[in-house]
Amino acid sequence: HSRRSMTHIYCLLNLSFIVIFCICFFLVYSEELPTYKSMPKGQAVPKVERAEFNGNPDSLFFNDGKRRIDFVLVYEDESKSASEKKGSVMRRRQRRREFFEGSLMNMGVELEATQSVVDEKLVYVKVHMPFEVLCTYAEVLHIKLPIQPNDLAPQSSAYNCFTHHFYPSEDVIAKEADFFTAPFQKDQLKCFWVKDREQFFTPAMRSRMAYYILSRAPYDVKGNVKKFGFNKLLDGGVYKAAYPLHDCRFNVKSKEPDCPNERFLLYNEWAHPKSFYKMQPLDLIRKYFGEKIGIYFAWLGFYTVMLTLAAAVGLGCFIYGYTTRETSTWSKEVCDPRIGGEIVMCPQCDEICPYWRLNTTCESSKRLCIFDNYGTLVFAIFMSVWVTLFLEFWKRYQAELEHDWDTVEFLQQEEQPRPEYEAKCIYERVNPVTQETEKVPYTACGKCMRVSCGIGTVLFWVLLIIASVVGVIVYRLAMFITFSSKLRSELYNRKELEPFKEYVTPQMATSITASIISFIIIMILNSVYEKVAIWITDFELPRTKTEYENSLTLKMFLFQFVNYYSSCFYIAFFKGKVVGYPGQPVYWLGSLRNEECDPGGCLTELTTQLSIIMTGKAIWNNIQEVLLPWVKNLMFRHCTQVGSEKVIPRWEQDYRLQPIGKLGLFYEYLEMVIQFGFVTLFVASFPLAPLLALFNNLCEIRVDAWKITTQFRRVVPEKAQDIGAWQPILQGVAILAVATNAAIIAFTSDMIPRLVYYWAFSVSPYSDGSDHTMTGYINSSLSVFNIADFKETIRPSEEITPYRDFRHPPSHPNQYDFSIYHWHVIAAKLAFMIVVEHIVYFTKFMLSYMIPDVPEALKEQIKRERYLTQVILHETNIKHFKELMKPIADNLQNEIEEPELDLTL
Repeated sequence: HSRRSMTHIYCLLNLSFIVIFCICFFLVYSEELPTYKSMPKGQAVPKVERAEFNGNPDSLFFNDGKRRIDFVLVYEDESKSASEKKGSVMRRRQRRREFFEGSLMNMGVELEATQSVVDEKLVYVKVHMPFEVLCTYAEVLHIKLPIQPNDLAPQSSAYNCFTHHFYPSEDVIAKEADFFTAPFQKDQLKCFWVKDREQFFTPAMRSRMAYYILSRAPYDVKGNVKKFGFNKLLDGGVYKAAYPLHDCRFNVKSKEPDCPNERFLLYNEWAHPKSFYKMQPLDLIRKYFGEKIGIYFAWLGFYTVMLTLAAAVGLGCFIYGYTTRETSTWSKEVCDPRIGGEIVMCPQCDEICPYWRLNTTCESSKRLCIFDNYGTLVFAIFMSVWVTLFLEFWKRYQAELEHDWDTVEFLQQEEQPRPEYEAKCIYERVNPVTQETEKVPYTACGKCMRVSCGIGTVLFWVLLIIASVVGVIVYRLAMFITFSSKLRSELYNRKELEPFKEYVTPQMATSITASIISFIIIMILNSVYEKVAIWITDFELPRTKTEYENSLTLKMFLFQFVNYYSSCFYIAFFKGKVVGYPGQPVYWLGSLRNEECDPGGCLTELTTQLSIIMTGKAIWNNIQEVLLPWVKNLMFRHCTQVGSEKVIPRWEQDYRLQPIGKLGLFYEYLEMVIQFGFVTLFVASFPLAPLLALFNNLCEIRVDAWKITTQFRRVVPEKAQDIGAWQPILQGVAILAVATNAAIIAFTSDMIPRLVYYWAFSVSPYSDGSDHTMTGYINSSLSVFNIADFKETIRPSEEITPYRDFRHPPSHPNQYDFSIYHWHVIAAKLAFMIVVEHIVYFTKFMLSYMIPDVPEALKEQIKRERYLTQVILHETNIKHFKELMKPIADNLQNEIEEPELDLTL
């Protein structure tokens, strides 16, 4: 009887457990989320509660001082507007706004409206997310929250020990507490570390969930068609702005006792110029602005630190070239009056160009020696290794950030669709994963059409850039003739300009003016193409925001790559390569003679082009990023100036700031990746590029920090695991950089011809000498031409023979054909490029293989934390289940004990 009773108890317990589990499952998973839920027909639209400003400028709460403001909507009251717009438009706006706000309240969101202190036409609608609503959407967004303090010892490294002294003091910015975390589940609230319901969700989390609801709340319903999302209302003028609040002023602490003053701390310890030497407080940046902005500044800071080594080596290479420019054998031969002064060169254009002595290019030759030396070769190989180390070590650092910021398991499947995507879901398809029917905005044919349209548009704009490059080339050809005929005469005839005649050559003047024009064209095409790229991506309708940004990133970078680098590729690999020889030059468009390189070489022109574009781009970007927002805010404050006796609330102070823009950090990443291309693709011609980039980035970090902290409204925090599509783009640029630098050294510089002369043609049988030497290189690099072979239409007015090439002399049976020297040089160039490429690529591959993306210690720690998290959740669930079952077990035990007592009696 006792055994049967115990069996009966166990069966009842199991049955009770199953019933309770099913009830909980039904309550949790059958509950329909309030998102997109519109008000039933016939239900009156609830009115938003109105409240007067309570006079506290630092308050982040409703007037009751308890409900926190998670988001702010701003609109212009139509009844007080002096606008002459049609009444129907104003009534439609008002109807949509009231319906939208009613939908929000129907979802459980609480609203409070306050009239502006500065402008009585403006109304600020404050949004508050109650705890129950936060719990619902924390589960929808898979937000990870703490379940127990992490008692594992943190990993430390030698790098952290070195940089520890440059971090802000922990007395100022307290270290963040470390917790075991798990994706939030509403039915398991007791498993989580809830000490204070109001502090459980951080302000960044609350703003993120508020943005999610606002993006999906309906504002109009017509039949089965629902229109939703506050972004459409912003575009339509229903609302003027929407933003989360900063917690205080950037330069003054809040008087609220519980305010963390994180904005004030970020300004003083990060954005202020006095903190330029300090390491970035990345944990606080991530906590205040979100992981997406945190990962950007982490990447920018890591890139800047790695640039320090590249800049130091590049500066050493430049100093070496500068100190050896006077002792270079070929430079001394050019400048020697007895060698270069006796060589009179062929004209560089038809009819009007004069003959010129080689020693007039003395300064150009010395400038070339600064960049075209053996140190440049070593530096180019070093940079190929450096870029591999940069990318590999960044992956390791990124893995540490993913672990510290709880984004290790942030999967794309967790990312919710964009509201613009969901609004156009009218077709059905079977999901290949779940095998369930789902709504999509287009068919397979429609998607193919959209993608094809986007590809066609991008190719059209790329061809437009190439056409603009051709236009600049035509300008070069035409202006070179003009400068050749007029510039020299001006310099020689005017005594005050005589000191510049050694420095200002027709080639240099043409190169500088063409570079400036090219830069202006780049900026104009950029501004136009940005709008086109956004329109194409909107038309393609990507599903998630990550897919949208990746698609836009690819389009923009492809365009920017061609736009910024096309002129550099032309100078490096095409200019001066197909020019013919004096008696038979190559013409463009039938009349414009193809331009030759500067007498100092095309490498000097490439350096000039890079320096102008990099410097101009940095100045232009700083004007756009610093000056424009500051001027706009200054003008807005001046136009809305009020009496000093009026107290302005926090939400109104933030409204005076500039909006961050829909694409957020996209342009910041683009600017840095374009710079990364200049630093790596053409570094063989400009060793100072890493140093310029380093100085720019040291300013860029603080400028971006100052801008985002002081001049812009607070951004909506977003999750991010990595830098997205920029990572494979950086890897592609790194691979291409090996080929471009090897080609620059082989085909643009004079290093290979000099090496061929030194090892082969300076000794027997090509020369009388027995020792390898560079003496006589200048004469060996020149060919001679008989002026009698000039055509009458291009015959110059004077007589002389040498020109720069490796061809047979007029007396040779194969006159003016390429000599054996030429083919030796070509073979050496190809061999050099192939060997160097393979060695560097092999080194890059070995480094990538030897350096794991995730440190082994970090892997073990992640596994350990994951295991302990599962144990904690399991034990908490068992404890919670025991608490639920204890009353049932006690009742069953009492019911069984009573019959046994009766039987005993």
